[in-house]
Amino acid sequence: MSPFIAELIGTAIIIIIGNGVVANVVLPKTKGNNGGLVSIILGWTVAVYVAVYMTSSISGAHLNPAVTIALATAGKFSWTLVPNYILAQLLGGMLGAFVVWMVHKDHFNECENAADQLACFSTGPSIRRLPQNFIVETLATFIFILGILYIKPAGVEIGSLSALPVALLVAGIGFGMGGPTGFAINPARDLGPRIMHFVLPIKGKGPSDWGYAAIPVFGPIVGGILAAIIYIQFLQ
Repeated sequence: MSPFIAELIGTAIIIIIGNGVVANVVLPKTKGNNGGLVSIILGWTVAVYVAVYMTSSISGAHLNPAVTIALATAGKFSWTLVPNYILAQLLGGMLGAFVVWMVHKDHFNECENAADQLACFSTGPSIRRLPQNFIVETLATFIFILGILYIKPAGVEIGSLSALPVALLVAGIGFGMGGPTGFAINPARDLGPRIMHFVLPIKGKGPSDWGYAAIPVFGPIVGGILAAIIYIQFLQ
């Protein structure tokens, strides 16, 4: 498997499991309806764990443009490979969102709340105040990337359990900082599915909220770059 395919498949798996849990919680007539935030965070934790242990030995398991850009900023990844990785991650996000829609298609059509439909694809703030929302996404990703820079790369010494620290880091950020914005901390995780919400034929869907879309894209990128700068200047 090439790094491009690994990043595409890994990001798709994150979205299939993560957004799939969201759909199971918020859409009507599912077995997991009203499961709550804890279910969603645990779902994303499992999603990241599975995707990281599947792809770490092939592509390094970036699965996130903010991670790719931060590692390049820190001198741990070649800038020439950045566009290829980001494209794979974006396409993976789109593919994953398409699968989530296919699995829950009947439930999307039963849902009369356009905001709940959109929530199964992309993030949105609990209180919409864009400067504060941007700060939250920046800080959450800053902590996420800083943690990643200190995690030993997953290897064979303890098998798939090597991916557990990254998953636990996602869980901690979700529980501690996920309430205000839904903790995108990944531009591909938000933008790819938002594009699919825009193009898919979902009954009764509302707008894709492009006015908010820049927050979960640029907030994580800024947070990742800041984490890389702090790391190389003061902490490595």
